[in-house]
Amino acid sequence: MLQHKLGLYALTLELSAWSGGALLTSHSDSVLLWYLVFHGAASLMLASFGILFLPPALARPRRPVLLLMAGCSYAIPVFGFIGVLIGIVILRSYRPKALNRPFESLQLPEFDPHQHSTGGFRQSGLRSFLGNTRAPMASRLGALVALQYVSGRVASPLLRDVLADPSEDIRLLAYGMLDNQEKRINQAIDEELKHWAEAINADDDRENGAQAQAAARRLSDLYWELIYQELVQGDLRIHALSESSRYCQIVLDHEPDNPALNLRQGRLLHDLGQPEKAEAAYLKALKLGLPSTRVLPYLAELRFDQGNFAGTRTLMAELGDWSALPRLRPIIEYWNSK
Repeated sequence: MLQHKLGLYALTLELSAWSGGALLTSHSDSVLLWYLVFHGAASLMLASFGILFLPPALARPRRPVLLLMAGCSYAIPVFGFIGVLIGIVILRSYRPKALNRPFESLQLPEFDPHQHSTGGFRQSGLRSFLGNTRAPMASRLGALVALQYVSGRVASPLLRDVLADPSEDIRLLAYGMLDNQEKRINQAIDEELKHWAEAINADDDRENGAQAQAAARRLSDLYWELIYQELVQGDLRIHALSESSRYCQIVLDHEPDNPALNLRQGRLLHDLGQPEKAEAAYLKALKLGLPSTRVLPYLAELRFDQGNFAGTRTLMAELGDWSALPRLRPIIEYWNSK
């Protein structure tokens, strides 16, 4: 209703402007003033009327649009008023056709092998990217090279996944990187074995010497590194487990209250298929003050392997009280929901 009144007022004022000028016979300033006042009021009314009929997308911003329509109507006598009316009708009924643009093909971005220098390597989606044979070869090779800046625990499984890749370049690079990691650790083991032999031969008390203890600790660490990084498999893995456990026990014989070494020995014995000894090592690590969040997951895994599902559920319930275990949260929720 308001729109119609504004339109009627605009038309009446515009007619008054011209009729008033026609009634006056003299061409005085009063005639011009009469016209300008009524014509200006009519232009403002027309702009206010028109903006209510425009589509919302064309009526913003409101003030500039109002000034534009009022200015066009005011600046051009008669034709300006009529032109603004025609423009409002056209814009009111005009509907642009939707454009159906086809999808565009985009080139994959280049993988930056120096991404580590910006503070942290992003690993999400890397496995699927390396396995995508349709990705550019240069980008996949760059991603493989970038794995040298990732921890071996993460990099080794990814490198093993691409050993069966159709591309020979990818296979050779992955094999070479795995081989270099294994050789680096094996060379360190050879050096420590020499130090170990020298220490036990030079010490009258053989394995009780400080140098022998230090060498045994480093050997246990190095064999454990081969296992942790998944650089050895099959019989080689069993050999590494046995050697790491043997040297770890040598150190524990002189440092029985070391909680971290007791935890490692438990994990080694667990993988070697000695659950009773592994459980004793886990419980001792707990007794020595190692946080429950570090020991209970392995103890729960041991209970599960033994078929003691009730014990597994009990340990998972204890872990459920801890909120700082995001990676284990889905497993904890699974066991606590049963």
